[in-house]
Amino acid sequence: MEADLPSPSSLDDERGFTLRQYLICLSGVVWREGLRFLHQRERFVSALVRPLVWLFIFAAGFRQVLGVSIIPPYETYVLYEVYIAPGLMAMIQLFNGMQSSLSMVYDREMGNMRTLLVSPFPRWFLLGSKLLAGVAVSILQVYAFLVIAYFWEIEPPTKWGYLTLLPALALSGLMLGALGMLLSSLIKQLENFAGVMNFVIFPMFFASSALYPLWRVKESSPWLYYVCEVNPFTHAVELIRFAFHEKVEWTSLAIVFAYASAFLVGAILAYDPGRGMLMRRGG
Repeated sequence: MEADLPSPSSLDDERGFTLRQYLICLSGVVWREGLRFLHQRERFVSALVRPLVWLFIFAAGFRQVLGVSIIPPYETYVLYEVYIAPGLMAMIQLFNGMQSSLSMVYDREMGNMRTLLVSPFPRWFLLGSKLLAGVAVSILQVYAFLVIAYFWEIEPPTKWGYLTLLPALALSGLMLGALGMLLSSLIKQLENFAGVMNFVIFPMFFASSALYPLWRVKESSPWLYYVCEVNPFTHAVELIRFAFHEKVEWTSLAIVFAYASAFLVGAILAYDPGRGMLMRRGG
């Protein structure tokens, strides 16, 4: 009888998945998120209206009030709308990350999340696939914004800037999407999400370099300057700003990568049925 029992190694082989199976699972999750995005056209429109209002109304009103000196990566004086453009790109990704986390809370209430997480594929891979799908959507939204902004002369020094921007958008999108995923594990009911969103989005956006250089913040409030320095959104904005001008801000790159890793690991642990906060609270 003992000779007929399968060895542990053979059981591991039976439970393993091939690269092709992983790719099929990834494409299925990405395709589902893509269809959801296409069916929610108002989500795409709202993602563009919000930064465009800031660009064309807020920037026009404050152009003469908030001057921007020559600071890296700029080599000459720039208009205020040029300065805030990277912050608006990051804002698109921030709101998209929060919208993705909202959809996860909704899926959990409807039971769709449970169906996804009982899949035999590793939990980290399923969550990572959903995160990558959200990042892809946010990148498309940013480039749609840049198409419109181009007609207002907001463009990189050369066309290569659109390409060098892509890795920065991918990394910042991963960080902000992982943050949203982590928050979704802490929110039990859909009704509580709006308050949490406002509590996270607005402090992150306003306490950053998205709207004004940090040296101006330091002149008026040193303690707020240090808050901005530890804000992960600040470094996402600076990473995008430098990449748009075909440069690398190494400090921001390291910090965004560290935050993205921490948020992603936290989200994976939170959705773990043995250790996660979500499962302990009966989600």
